[in-house]
Amino acid sequence: MVPKLIEFASNHYILVGLLLVLLVLLLVTELRRGGRSLSSGELTSLLNGGQGMVLDVRAHKEFSGGHIVDALNIPYDKLTGRIAELEKFRSKTLIVVDAMGQHAGTVCRDLQKAGFDVARLAGGMSTWRGDNLPVVK
Repeated sequence: MVPKLIEFASNHYILVGLLLVLLVLLLVTELRRGGRSLSSGELTSLLNGGQGMVLDVRAHKEFSGGHIVDALNIPYDKLTGRIAELEKFRSKTLIVVDAMGQHAGTVCRDLQKAGFDVARLAGGMSTWRGDNLPVVK
């Protein structure tokens, strides 16, 4: 299999080069689109320093099942109508948390357009729980 792949790449080096360029551009675009990504440790440092506020965008039922201490819950589908609630946190970094990271990038992009300093928890609550960090119900 590998020799065939090498043969294809050497015969079609222009196509392979274009594919690599497109993959790099896609990666750069995705990273810029969703704001910076934080690990659980970085999130904890921001919270302990009083510099961050957790915005949990999961549905209320999921939020009630366990969330990060002092997190504000505004479900993903209701965020545009409730963005005014976030004005009092404008001086802090809003850290967007969802279930597994599927909505956080989009929410971060929208909040950046509204002028907020935002970041997202890489991997969402599944990462937080996977790191055995505390949740409250």
